[in-house]
Amino acid sequence: MSVKHADDVSAKDVAAGRDTTIQVLISPQEGPNFALRRFSMRKGGDMPLHTNTVEHEQYVLRGRAKIGIGEETHLVNEGDVVFIPAGVPHYYENLGEEPFVFLCIIPNLEDRITILGESC
Repeated sequence: MSVKHADDVSAKDVAAGRDTTIQVLISPQEGPNFALRRFSMRKGGDMPLHTNTVEHEQYVLRGRAKIGIGEETHLVNEGDVVFIPAGVPHYYENLGEEPFVFLCIIPNLEDRITILGESC
């Protein structure tokens, strides 16, 4: 069991993203089944079209963004919940003046990421 404040967890740049950071709030070593991450995308930030071999469950904490999932495009805001199935191409683009911040929960399985396109 662990208890900590999210602000005490170091943020790292997302290699394929632009102006985007990730914090691993609950790592695979802490949680036996799922990892909890917090992403923060600054104004103008994005993540390119890519796939993952694991599903994503996401909750938007702050800001607004365009998210492409498969053939669909969604505009999301604070309070929205997003599900991205494993293997489905997706991308993110911050549309607001403030950071776009969301929680992302993934199963503790091997996750291979394949970049399919350049930044948005």
